Amino acid sequence: MQRSLSAIQPTGVVHIGNYIGAISQFVKLQDETEAFYFLVDYHAMTVPFDPKELNKNLLQVAATYLAAGVDPTKATIFQQSQVSEHTELAWILACLTKMGEAERMTQFKDKASKHAERASVGLFTYPMLMAADILLYDTNIVPIGDDQKQHVELARDLAERFNKMYGETFVVPQPMIKKTGARIMALDDPMKKMSKSSVSPKGYIALSDDDKTIAKKIRSAQTDSVGTVGYDPNHRPGISNLVTICSEITGSSPAQIIKEFEGKGYKEFKEVLAQVLIEFIAPIRTHQAELLADKGELVSILNNGSARAREVAEKKMKQVRSALGIKL
Repeated sequence: MQRSLSAIQPTGVVHIGNYIGAISQFVKLQDETEAFYFLVDYHAMTVPFDPKELNKNLLQVAATYLAAGVDPTKATIFQQSQVSEHTELAWILACLTKMGEAERMTQFKDKASKHAERASVGLFTYPMLMAADILLYDTNIVPIGDDQKQHVELARDLAERFNKMYGETFVVPQPMIKKTGARIMALDDPMKKMSKSSVSPKGYIALSDDDKTIAKKIRSAQTDSVGTVGYDPNHRPGISNLVTICSEITGSSPAQIIKEFEGKGYKEFKEVLAQVLIEFIAPIRTHQAELLADKGELVSILNNGSARAREVAEKKMKQVRSALGIKL
């Protein structure tokens, strides 16, 4: 059976874009592959953070995974920092990474350009840690958003480089990007990706938002002056983004949605979309609250998953050390 692996940073709130682009794939792949899903708390440290907030977010994100359908009896759900082999392999891969490769990472360039004086070394080197996350588990499939494709390509390059230099050790992973819904845009600015770290909560629908908040955010979502429901991401990004969200949640194609609302305006469409999201999110929100009310169960799931992940990671690192000649 092939193995899949992916992760979410325990920062900000988990929103509908995260579900459509990533979590929905996790739920599907846990039935088709040997799945590993984890919380990348070390990645969350590349920018200033509050330890108490990080601890709180770890449990909230874990609860959201479970509430949205990730099953700990089918998938290994764990905490990155509980598996020390991640950072050990990250150092080895950093020694194989060329400066030019690291400097070309788009996300680093984007983030560092905004706060150059505050950009950390960790922000520069975290693609090597991400590569280690992937390669430790002989991962075949990495479900990701399109903004992470470059990082998986680096993991592929490093796996091939290591195998060529030190002998066949790593599986070369393949990125898995959804054909539709891979990039859900912000409600208040459809030219930007929906983000957990957005300054304005108007830009996203959180999986913890209540019914009134969901309806309000959809009503205020940016569209255009055309007034009719259509799908043209390049020229009408606002309404196209809403149609995409509706399509991904209902299973109807954009064409079917456009036909359904032929002759109707944005108000009618937004009312229906809001109700669709309310009905979809309500059980997730309720289940999430139930899980957070019993944090002991969440901690137990993460601890058990981390123990399983350590078994796999320890086995792989023994192979790596042997290949490098440092195993005596």
